[in-house]
Amino acid sequence: MTWRSDKKLFVALVVVALAASSPSPAAAAEARASWQAEWEKTLQAAKKEGQVTVYIYRYGPVLEAFRKEYPEIKMVSVTGTGNQLGLRIISERRAEKYLVDVFSAGPNSAFNILYKGKALDPLKPAFILPEVFDESKWYGGRHNFVDEEGKYIYGYLANPSSAQLYYNSKLAQPQEFKSHWDLLNPKWRGKIVSLDPALTGLGQTMQFFYYHPELGPEFIKKLFGGMEITYSHEFRQMTDWLAQGKFALCIGCKDGDRAKNQGLPVDGFDSSLWKEGGGFSSGGGSLSLLNRAPHPNAAKVFINWLLSRKGQMALQKLADPDDPPNSRRIDIPKDDVPPANRMVEGRRYLDVNRPEWQDMAPIFQLAKENMKTREGRKE
Repeated sequence: MTWRSDKKLFVALVVVALAASSPSPAAAAEARASWQAEWEKTLQAAKKEGQVTVYIYRYGPVLEAFRKEYPEIKMVSVTGTGNQLGLRIISERRAEKYLVDVFSAGPNSAFNILYKGKALDPLKPAFILPEVFDESKWYGGRHNFVDEEGKYIYGYLANPSSAQLYYNSKLAQPQEFKSHWDLLNPKWRGKIVSLDPALTGLGQTMQFFYYHPELGPEFIKKLFGGMEITYSHEFRQMTDWLAQGKFALCIGCKDGDRAKNQGLPVDGFDSSLWKEGGGFSSGGGSLSLLNRAPHPNAAKVFINWLLSRKGQMALQKLADPDDPPNSRRIDIPKDDVPPANRMVEGRRYLDVNRPEWQDMAPIFQLAKENMKTREGRKE
């Protein structure tokens, strides 16, 4: 057999294989009709339920876009930190009040409060729209479930993190820092304010510190055990103290960008330029479906909308003008995401959303053991 005939045979076999692996037009039409029928049935049931209740962190303005899209479904929402909202749900349930359909906040709160509290239903069965199901539309070509079973907590953001590290630009300069270990310089002793490291609000920062091969438990011991840190439970309080110059550095000032945009002497470190690199996480953007949800069909409509192209574009545009999130969807434009909020190719990032890293108990215990507590002052 000649090379030319070999080539013809190879091409013919490829054509046959592709034809065998591709669904027929009839099968494709049947699949399309199937999801459309399910979607229409779910949508009609949701309209009859008439309401969806969402507890959400920071991204409340996005819900207005959902209201406009589905005016027949009343949106009831409560905003707050993941820790606050998660504990509120558990408290409500202890009183036999099952009020919430969907929880959207940080994955640490979802895992350590709701998942451990057995308050969640699997999320993937709620996926109906093909664009939500299609894993190729998401970063890494996969659905980013961050719980160990891979079905309860979905991280929909891809936020580069600088470990929530901010500084007073009159008291510290970024060129003084080339490594996280520079935070242990004696000149900063007593000049650092931090969110309580035993709260889930600092969870992803603590995961980065704990699991990074060049930091680890020893770094946590020296930082929280030896730097005479002042602790607070309030983001705004810490940022105010930082802006006033009471402290030079802040760990966990989540609204530091707001202060910077107001012209205050506050700025954030870009730790992706440091020796150990930066973190990479879902930030405050994970999604979970509560079990015993009072409006299960409306919950499905909201879940599919939020994870759709339209929902994720609304998220990037409307969610937080001071710190716009970066969606894990890769089939949408990023024009509304500042360059600092996108991951930069070639830089080093540690993905802290690995399922095996979600249990915060050993990290919290280590932090508590090493905190030389100076209680946050109330002003």
